Amino acid sequence: MKVCSICNYDLKSLSSSSLHFQLLFFFVFQIHFCVSSSPDAIVLPLMTQKIPFKSVPRSPTKVSFHHNVTLTTSLTVGTPPQNVSMVIDTGSELSWFNCNTSYTTTGNVSGPFTFDKTRSSSYYPIPCSSPTCTIKTQDFHIPASCDSNQHCHATLSYADSSSSEGNLASETFHIGSSDISGMVFGCMDSVFSSNTEEDSKTTGLMGMNRGSLSFVSQMGFPKFSYCISGYDLSGFLLLGEANFSWLAPLNYTPLVQISQPLPYFDRVAYTVQLEGIKVSGKLLSIPKSVLFPDHTGAGQTMVDSGTQFTFLLGPVYNALRAEFLNQTSRVLRVLDDPNFAFQGVMDLCFRIPPGQPDLPPLPSVTLVFKGAEMTVSGDRALYRVPEEIREGDSVWCMSFGNSDLLGVEAYVIGNHHQQNKWMEFDLERSRIGLADVRCDWARQKLGVGV
Repeated sequence: MKVCSICNYDLKSLSSSSLHFQLLFFFVFQIHFCVSSSPDAIVLPLMTQKIPFKSVPRSPTKVSFHHNVTLTTSLTVGTPPQNVSMVIDTGSELSWFNCNTSYTTTGNVSGPFTFDKTRSSSYYPIPCSSPTCTIKTQDFHIPASCDSNQHCHATLSYADSSSSEGNLASETFHIGSSDISGMVFGCMDSVFSSNTEEDSKTTGLMGMNRGSLSFVSQMGFPKFSYCISGYDLSGFLLLGEANFSWLAPLNYTPLVQISQPLPYFDRVAYTVQLEGIKVSGKLLSIPKSVLFPDHTGAGQTMVDSGTQFTFLLGPVYNALRAEFLNQTSRVLRVLDDPNFAFQGVMDLCFRIPPGQPDLPPLPSVTLVFKGAEMTVSGDRALYRVPEEIREGDSVWCMSFGNSDLLGVEAYVIGNHHQQNKWMEFDLERSRIGLADVRCDWARQKLGVGV
């Protein structure tokens, strides 16, 4: 098949406003799309950059989770074209730019940070009477409204306490040699961030969920995939088909779809059905009712590239915690500190002495979905807490968190447990496919970043 591989990237633009929770490294890439007349796929390199743990701001009144992982891309928008840098967010629908041209940044930062609508002749505000405003915004968490000029007004809020507010508009996006007119986005005049310094380095956000106004939906991509190396956390994002002879057959699990609005169910998220959890092959005794969304929608399972760890609702987390503790009792020393929980939500932690170069053999944890399984094995079952030392010992915590402590009524499958797995999001057939693969090897096969 024909693959358009974009291999030149830099790491100047980092950050975001995202609905996601604190993570301890950045997935970052800047790309220029390569588009032929009918490309089968577009491949984008994926790189990482760690953020110093103590540089993440903390609020004394909130759980210490903040967004801290972003997928970032660059393109041009408007007539004449303006350079923009956008965060790719699979958990959000509406793409938006910071249109407040009086917006300033702190520190020695260079790059495109705002979109100036007054400079573009192709900018067109969406009237609040338009079907785009009255119908296509139905999955927004906060309903769209009218401003004083009868323009469609949107307010977006995220779990890390960041938010943005402004008007919907249409504009021309320039992707490679193609000019795509009529792309709907938010032109935000008010942007509040929980991490102002980092978020000042991008122009806005590119929504990639299943909503009708997401970037992937408006562009008509039938599917996309990504693969994250477990070795150096590099990888790639692929837009389009992935018909490679060297790729193992994918196991598919269907997306869960609920037509009626429910208060705690995100209808446009990538939701699958979690059916059970195994620890070293032992199926945990978990009531099936706990794994299914209830009448309010609470309890959905979302696959999310923007969240680092996996979060489980309290009863399921406690069952996993107890079994993991039981199976590691002879090889790991528990951190005996009832007041310590990594980032406030991960409370099963262990002490590893400095003379121990490698972790002992650990039990595998398998997430069982309808039609597919995801196994977390080896070191990925634990995560070393940065800069946490107890009497010379490093501190490692089980890399599953308690959703109840996070204040989220859902299961979230994070990217830490998606490493070395091909993850395909098939919008056309409403399913997610996965297969074990060495992502550094797959990256070389695609010629990405080599």
